[in-house]
Amino acid sequence: MNDFDRVRDYLTGLQDRICAAIETADGQARFQEDCWQRAADAADGGGNPASSGGGRTRVLREGAVFEQAGIGFSDVAGSRLPPSASAHRPELAGATWRATGVSLVFHPRNPYLPTTHANVRYFRAERDGQAVAAWFGGGFDLTPFYPFEQDVLDWHRAARDLCAPFGEERYAAHKRWCDEYFFLRHRNETRGVGGLFFDDLHGDFEHDFAYLRAVGDGFLDAYLPIVQRRKDTPYGEREREFQQYRRGRYVEFNLVYDRGTLFGLQSGGRAESILMSLPPRVRWEYGYQPEPGSAEARLADYLVPRDWLG
Repeated sequence: MNDFDRVRDYLTGLQDRICAAIETADGQARFQEDCWQRAADAADGGGNPASSGGGRTRVLREGAVFEQAGIGFSDVAGSRLPPSASAHRPELAGATWRATGVSLVFHPRNPYLPTTHANVRYFRAERDGQAVAAWFGGGFDLTPFYPFEQDVLDWHRAARDLCAPFGEERYAAHKRWCDEYFFLRHRNETRGVGGLFFDDLHGDFEHDFAYLRAVGDGFLDAYLPIVQRRKDTPYGEREREFQQYRRGRYVEFNLVYDRGTLFGLQSGGRAESILMSLPPRVRWEYGYQPEPGSAEARLADYLVPRDWLG
């Protein structure tokens, strides 16, 4: 089995394991699977590069815990990089590429339970039958609406612990990268309380693949304790309104800044699968300001990069 297929097999298994764990945590709803394929000559209406491949998109809706939980696996290839990628890697111009990954976003019903995102992926490019680049990327992050210090600290401890076998500086570097990447410049705030983010990891395949697996497997260890702790917290209409208002920030980031969204759409990807990360219910309010000293105002203190673990 070649290296790409090894990564692909790990990712399909990871999707299965996370789905099973989330169904158990929800206790009511189940994921519905949508398998899809792209024809080799498919291209989007804007004349962007043709791509081929397919994937499995799974979505859980209207559960007891999760209003919507989406997790997708994809294995796609193309004859040319889309503009959002080629601008960052001009040396790959003219190369064919293949990418595989698992990406998830879970939107809980309870405003006291944070939204979360995770992604692990592998990319390989070739020219004239020779590999010109290959790298891993991924990470996970947490977006609370009513943050609890214990949840944030436990989240970052889980991230630090899974990073520990990969070097003393790994957690600090990838935590900082997460803060910088998930930053809404037009709002001057982070998307949430961070976690890990990495890209272009290509030093040693076995070592880097092991780290990808640590991040993928570590996601549930970081998130499920928070689910159990907060899923039954009482809430009312005020909290739901604030949750839906703050979900608007999530939409803004994904549509304005997120490179994965841009890559998927510009490469002629499947729009339904790419945009499943968006929340099912969201609202915007012009000039909203939380009441000073309120629980809603407290969130702003958490949307500034900081060293959570001291």
